[in-house]
Amino acid sequence: MGLFADIKNILNKDPAARSWIEVLLCYPGLHAIQIYRIGHRFYGMRFFTLARLCSHIGRMLTGIEIHPGAKIGDRVLIDHGMGVVIGETAEVGDDCVLYQGVTLGAGSEARGGATTRGTKRHPTLGKGVIVGSGAEIQGAVTVGDNVRVASGSIVLRDVPPDSVVVGVPGRVIYREGKRVEGKVPDIEAEALKSMKLRIDEMERRLEAITGKPAPVSPERANISIQTETGDIDELNGEDPVEVFLHGAGI
Repeated sequence: MGLFADIKNILNKDPAARSWIEVLLCYPGLHAIQIYRIGHRFYGMRFFTLARLCSHIGRMLTGIEIHPGAKIGDRVLIDHGMGVVIGETAEVGDDCVLYQGVTLGAGSEARGGATTRGTKRHPTLGKGVIVGSGAEIQGAVTVGDNVRVASGSIVLRDVPPDSVVVGVPGRVIYREGKRVEGKVPDIEAEALKSMKLRIDEMERRLEAITGKPAPVSPERANISIQTETGDIDELNGEDPVEVFLHGAGI
């Protein structure tokens, strides 16, 4: 893959791209990939410092940091790109798309410092993977072909091909076009539910001791929420935590 093939790929994939000259001059993802290829050649020749210098220059110019030791496939599009980080042992397959703020980083494997040098510490992306803005994929995990990783997700485990991953930590909600059966765990909701159960138990014990029910504050009685349609729903004293757990806050 050369420069002109990369430009053609961007014109095919990005509806905002209007002309080859615009892509050539104004697309930092294109610039970062070209600089990476130069550094990667030096890395393969074991000129490690020169390779890292290329990477550093690319980072200063584009805001995208690609370690020269990473393996980047053909027709990879880094869209917008600011804040993208791709680690030394990361592998990115053909036709992948990475949006701004994506991190392909090392997980706990990197905590061993120099003892982990030369080991696989970063993710491997298959072909056609799309990673949304702000998502993180950490550790030596494998993400299968045609996976979609939602923005803001944190992926810590292997992902099978043709899946959709969302959440923190990332979990598969669609596989081969079908929604995964069973309840998808929501860690924040489960934490709130656990706290609510403990508070309810404390209130019951307090009522048993005092013989008086726990008062309802005026703020809680008059609270309202905005629904997905934009309408305002008055809770009229209903517990807002219960409303959240039943989906109003998601």
